Amino acid sequence: MFHEGNRALQDEFDSRALADRLVEKLRRDRFTEADAGFIAQQSFFFLATADAEGRPDCSFKGGPPGFAQVVAPDLLIFPDYDGNGMFKSLGNILANPHVGLLFIAMGERAGRLRVNGRAEVVRDDPAMAGIPGAQLLVKVTPIDIFPNCPRYIPRMAIEAASEYAPAPGVEPVEPKWKAYPDFADVVPPRRA
Repeated sequence: MFHEGNRALQDEFDSRALADRLVEKLRRDRFTEADAGFIAQQSFFFLATADAEGRPDCSFKGGPPGFAQVVAPDLLIFPDYDGNGMFKSLGNILANPHVGLLFIAMGERAGRLRVNGRAEVVRDDPAMAGIPGAQLLVKVTPIDIFPNCPRYIPRMAIEAASEYAPAPGVEPVEPKWKAYPDFADVVPPRRA
């Protein structure tokens, strides 16, 4: 789980034994029921990807609670929704399948869960039929799953779900920027 750069700093700060103990006690490569429950409650996470040359990108992924789902001990899925059409994250996954996901719960029951693994972008998966608004599906096979201490998570509350989050039987709301003169003529039609 650690490379020479990690180890050099662990040795400089005399934290190698602590790092090894944290891995020994907390790291896993399969989702637990508690992990699945925590992820199912979240309405967002951060997705880190890198292209074939290792240039990083970090993206916010949001939707209704449960849009990211643990469907097996060794598999997490999440939909790709209509966005800005740049496909930075998913394009990176096509070039380099290594990903990092960070789930954060804010508020009184703060918590964090990291999931590092390998991802694939899937089209026409039967699971997409049950996910309103899904235009693609991302499947993540975990390599390292581990919680982080929540002590630096600010105490914040989510006031309302995004009006853009897909919901069954609800017509999607188009963001205003897609109608701006600078973009309107190149915005493709939304895929069904």
